[in-house]
Amino acid sequence: MAVDIDIDVAVLRREIKNTYARVSEEPETDFIFPTGRAWALDLEYPPELLAHVPDTAAESFAGVANPFALGWLAPGERVLDLGSGAGTDSLVAAQMVGEIGQVTGIDMTQEMLSKARAAAAEAGATNVWFIEGEAESLPFADESFDVVISNGVIDLTPDKGAVFSEIHRVLGPAGRIQIADVTIQTPVSEEGRRNIDLWTG
Repeated sequence: MAVDIDIDVAVLRREIKNTYARVSEEPETDFIFPTGRAWALDLEYPPELLAHVPDTAAESFAGVANPFALGWLAPGERVLDLGSGAGTDSLVAAQMVGEIGQVTGIDMTQEMLSKARAAAAEAGATNVWFIEGEAESLPFADESFDVVISNGVIDLTPDKGAVFSEIHRVLGPAGRIQIADVTIQTPVSEEGRRNIDLWTG
């Protein structure tokens, strides 16, 4: 599906990276969206699992809802965390799937990836790793995962058709998605669709 917005996608990606680099590097900042461990608890993340997520990750949590409210992951499942940020969702997922499971986080922001890797090392999580990439073009073979989770990321992508096509491609035949994201009830104006600040926030 072609991108049908009158906006420079390269500029949009750069601004999104800049915003979430700040969430990573300046977690104490008041952003226009809520962040941090207290926010994850407000979203009813399992406290017993969240307690094992280091502050390194949790302080930069910027999700919009709780993808695990759609169901717990099963031991041994292969999970892709699409737009993994500082790694909070990945580290929660890693506890659910256990040592025989695997969690792969993918993000396009280097600062978030560095923070996620540090948090995984701090937590001693040996079944999770993080790689750089974009949701519209996933660097994985077909049917690589049992579950795709994502939290507040797909709404940031201009070509959502490509994202869902890639999710479908990398999921196994019985695969499922557990997505928490922002939706709207009325169409966005042309002017609004060109406003990068609305995309990044």
